[in-house]
Amino acid sequence: MSGMADLQIAQDPVADALLSTDAFALVTGMLLDQQFPMERAFAGPAKILERFGTLDPVAIAHADPEAFAELCATPPAIHRYGRSMAGRIQELARTVVDEYDGDTAALWTTARTGEELFGRVRALPGFGEQKAKIFVALLAKQLDVKPRGWTKVTGDYGRKGYRSVADVTDPESLQRVRDFKKAAKAAARK
Repeated sequence: MSGMADLQIAQDPVADALLSTDAFALVTGMLLDQQFPMERAFAGPAKILERFGTLDPVAIAHADPEAFAELCATPPAIHRYGRSMAGRIQELARTVVDEYDGDTAALWTTARTGEELFGRVRALPGFGEQKAKIFVALLAKQLDVKPRGWTKVTGDYGRKGYRSVADVTDPESLQRVRDFKKAAKAAARK
């Protein structure tokens, strides 16, 4: 797949290999990255693949919602809110099928500007403004997807440093991102 790299976000060789080669896995991992440890969120797509047999957005979009929710919630669950996240993943798959003909990578490979890419990511189910900025920064920093103006739409997440999953490349950088987030939360409480 165009622009994919050797990602090390999940800190698990199987999950990271999947994130590195499957665009829908990467977008799904980002979707799951909320109220849950980052590396476990990004390991979620590998669990889905193992249990469901495919990460094809068409198959996921058309899966029986109850059966799909059950496989996502079965321990070890893909997320602490496995059932509700299963619904979001199916919404995400439907969006990829409807808007990008099932080609998840087209989300970024056909975007001409950072603003267009940000708008596309922001329009995905479960992607708020901050998550969209972080995902665009991840695409730029780790997959070299840098349409004109990408730094403008990512804000601080596009800068050098250890602010988010966009900056996680190994266990040390994961810890540095954790430390940054912890410090930011402590500062916000003051």
